[in-house]
Amino acid sequence: MDSARIVREEDFAGCTAGQFLELLNALTVILTLPQSAADHVEALAVATGQGEEWRLSHAIRTWEANPKLRHLLVANGNPAEKTYAEITLDQLRSLGLRRVEGVHVQAEPAPNTGLQAAWVADQVRARGITSLALTVSPYHLARVYLTVLKTFTRRGMRLPIIPLPVAVSPDTPVPETGATAYDLVPGEARRILAYTEEGWVATAAELQEYLRWLWSRHAALLVGPDPVR
Repeated sequence: MDSARIVREEDFAGCTAGQFLELLNALTVILTLPQSAADHVEALAVATGQGEEWRLSHAIRTWEANPKLRHLLVANGNPAEKTYAEITLDQLRSLGLRRVEGVHVQAEPAPNTGLQAAWVADQVRARGITSLALTVSPYHLARVYLTVLKTFTRRGMRLPIIPLPVAVSPDTPVPETGATAYDLVPGEARRILAYTEEGWVATAAELQEYLRWLWSRHAALLVGPDPVR
């Protein structure tokens, strides 16, 4: 098991109760956004990595089931991982991909989440995408979401971003490390706290301001249009 990704209680020394409350707030408001809204966006982005083929399988199932999706953005992973494999159309077809038009794969390696987020932002801008669903394993979703949001905010970009967690049991061992989601969540929490200070993920204030905009401007996307009276 990769000890660098496993965080213990003592690794949170120095973190304040306020930071933990902000983190809990962020996790709650991100992960409880209506997943049904992902049925109505223009594009689906998937962040690959850790040998988790189920990230791609879930994204492909969603893509094939929803012809209204116009773009499937597949962000590359970290070649330093022992489970890293080049993403090819043949590989995606082996996972069930049939509809190849609109599929875009990051050609260059992406050793970290920031580089994945930057590529997604590039694709959104270049292709005029106006709404996006973001899929990755549940334990990693909040950090990816906050990283993508920070990247968009820095570039002056604002569009609906809907979290779509992969359907996978938290007891499933991750191929890269053998760890489960239960093992990895503390490390994700520690990274969010650290990366917030370093400017890599959206702050609590940025997230709150963004979600206020999302709920006020895109309520119909999140909860559906008002019924005809």
